[in-house]
Amino acid sequence: MTMSTLKRCVLAAVAVASMAVMLTGCSGSSGESSDTIKIGANLELTGNSASYGTSAKNGIEMAVKEINDAGGLLGKKIEVSYADNRSEATEAANAMQKLLDDQVDFIVGPDTSSGALACVATADQEKIPMISPFGTNPDITVDPATHNVRPYVFRAAFIDTFQGKAMADFVADTLKAKKVAVYVDNSSDYSKGLQKFFEEEFGKKGGSIVATEAYLQKDTDFKAALTKIKAANPDVIYVPGYYQEVGMIIKQAREMGMTQPIVGGDGWDSTKLAEIAGAANLVDCYFSNHYSSDDTSEVVQNFVSNYQKAYGQKPDAPAAVAYDSMMILAQAIKDANSTDKDTVKAALEKISGFNAVSGKISFNEFHDPVKSAVVLSFKDGKQIFVTKVEP
Repeated sequence: MTMSTLKRCVLAAVAVASMAVMLTGCSGSSGESSDTIKIGANLELTGNSASYGTSAKNGIEMAVKEINDAGGLLGKKIEVSYADNRSEATEAANAMQKLLDDQVDFIVGPDTSSGALACVATADQEKIPMISPFGTNPDITVDPATHNVRPYVFRAAFIDTFQGKAMADFVADTLKAKKVAVYVDNSSDYSKGLQKFFEEEFGKKGGSIVATEAYLQKDTDFKAALTKIKAANPDVIYVPGYYQEVGMIIKQAREMGMTQPIVGGDGWDSTKLAEIAGAANLVDCYFSNHYSSDDTSEVVQNFVSNYQKAYGQKPDAPAAVAYDSMMILAQAIKDANSTDKDTVKAALEKISGFNAVSGKISFNEFHDPVKSAVVLSFKDGKQIFVTKVEP
């Protein structure tokens, strides 16, 4: 081979390599070379908790529109890829894989604790930052077997240790209850966790649990268990479940003449609750939640006003914390000045004093937000603010 021939071969090889690099950069994959930042949203769009996923999707889309209308992030537009987990833990894992196959940069969701728990190992294994907007079980961010923080998993919701304590204090101190019956969803990590933390705190306050009954998601007839609860004559009934079953439990309890207060957690928050329970039956019902649309702060009222204009109704907590999740992720990308996953993860860990709709958020060492909670009640089926609980 002559020197000129060798030179031509080298130049040709360089050209081929350069073209390969150019084609890789234009292939549409996510990352620094793309002109979009692709967010995967793993949501309960159908199934037993579809109200949460619908609200969360609204909150995410509102946040993304605001960000993109303001010029995007790092000169790029945000694009969201949605996957329906059908309100099932196994489907949440499948939805997670679908989003990874779609080459998303970051994950928002799932909302339910069981759904989020089905995805956390994959998030860490694939080293992709994930924020659960509404998942409150402590095990989402901390591995219960090793007690190690899950490095790539965050949440926008307070955890059940906090809201369980908040409602136990409210029941003991405000409602002056001494005897409580607990009706728990045995198929839900969320419900069983809240039961545990409520009972621990209520016991410390000198209260006693006079009855414990259990149901499963998708049950519809609760009269047998309610009959046993009624016989125990509790001052208050604690039902730490999701709105679908909770609504039917409240309705059937009132039909059976049970007039004592019924209380629960943030899983109650859905516009569907009043439809299922009946507005009149929600009198003397209370639940812990992430925010109140009646909060007079500017950030809350701006969010409520914009949401009502877009969707024709007041936003519930799943909408608010999903909006917050997207905004927190956007802030971390700005702070990192990069879409590199490890760099954004490190920026998320440093989030402090973020002025979110659901309160000022600072992540602690467990990737959990330190923020307040509220207790809400009902009037004519509409939520009304009762009190705020500080961390």
